[in-house]
Amino acid sequence: MASRTPSPTADRAERTAAPDRGAAGERPRRRLSVDERREQLIAVALELFSRRPPEEVSIDDIAAAAGASRPLVYHYFPGKQALYEASLRRAGRELSARFEEPMEGPLSERLYRVMGRYLDFVQSHGPGFAALLRGGSVAASAGTSAVIDEVRRAAHDQILAHLAIPAPSPGLRLTVRAWIANAEITSLEWLAERSVPLEELQLHLVQEFVASLTLTAAREPALAAELASFFADERPDGPTGRLVQDLAGLFAVPGILDAVTALAAGPQTVGPADEASAQATEGTAGAPAE
Repeated sequence: MASRTPSPTADRAERTAAPDRGAAGERPRRRLSVDERREQLIAVALELFSRRPPEEVSIDDIAAAAGASRPLVYHYFPGKQALYEASLRRAGRELSARFEEPMEGPLSERLYRVMGRYLDFVQSHGPGFAALLRGGSVAASAGTSAVIDEVRRAAHDQILAHLAIPAPSPGLRLTVRAWIANAEITSLEWLAERSVPLEELQLHLVQEFVASLTLTAAREPALAAELASFFADERPDGPTGRLVQDLAGLFAVPGILDAVTALAAGPQTVGPADEASAQATEGTAGAPAE
């Protein structure tokens, strides 16, 4: 843990990095406190890690961007890994906060706003976090993994809170976790390719959640009972309304509705009387004509 009183070496580095007086006519710079300098280094590091993979950022890069010396950075942090984890914790708190949303209005519209903030974060902090979340970063560690897990738990808990199910089943919890993982993978793939507009991806992810929730409800009667109020609160121009309209258009394609209706009917059972009738028919058909 860094001392709250800078050492003489760090104090000299601080004076060298940030002199008390600038050029003629400039106002004297205010010397940063210990906490302020630490927070400044974290902010600068986070900015650099957001634009480049962590393995491509050096302590010298961070020191230069902060207007500090290399010894001063090492006074506050034992190395780049510690500074990376500190910046990631700050980013994690910011990302977790983006899942907070007033519990008012249709559920899919709330999630749409949440995903807009999430994707904005992904876009703003791309390269460094993409490397970490894909598991390919040399900076990945138990500390960084714990931060990411905390963000996932925050997202999971916020979504369950919005669903307002008194006792979420294991199946529902699994559905939420799977959707969070899918949103993470999909957004990172988008970050690499940007093959669709951001707003289209935002809508797509929310509609995938609605579809997953509906499928889970089809298997769980208790959740199905809650689903009626969910659909009743939705609006025709919202994400759920647009999904239902797309599905209705799909069923209008010739042949699809008939095929789906046949699947919904399930396998046809054959009783003893039907078997006897079938055998009699076969016998009559095979008898020689007189």
